[in-house]
Amino acid sequence: MNYRHILTTLAAAALLAACGGSGPEGAAGKMLDRAEAEFAAGQYDKALATIDSMRHAYPEAIEARKRALKLHQDVSLKQAQDDLALTDSALQATKAAYQSLNDSVEKKRASLTATEEEVARRNLTRVKMDSLQVRFDVLCAQIKYIHKRQQQDKEGQ
Repeated sequence: MNYRHILTTLAAAALLAACGGSGPEGAAGKMLDRAEAEFAAGQYDKALATIDSMRHAYPEAIEARKRALKLHQDVSLKQAQDDLALTDSALQATKAAYQSLNDSVEKKRASLTATEEEVARRNLTRVKMDSLQVRFDVLCAQIKYIHKRQQQDKEGQ
């Protein structure tokens, strides 16, 4: 009888510890709460760093790690979407500048008055435009991938 009493007491203590937020789950949960606050404040890099720190510090906190995965996806998605908006604006402005420079250089070339500097500036603008286009395409692919993973996670639950 005494043996059962000890086991029951230990089981109750373990259950209270798990529910009470102590131990690795509780500490990991606090770090995750901080990461959520950082995310809400728009500090995406800080939130991702906090999530990574939590993962390394508490590898055995399974429930917190599951929650961290979802938060990591949300932060990464928002960060990519914000970056995509900025990249798109820069790309559109650079395309317009390139078109203007190209028209000017081609007219001057026809009359043999285009300078080396004008041609070089047009070419550098083209390089910038191509670079922004690649960045835009990569961000679109990243967002698409995150959406796909989020959908798979929803279906797997």
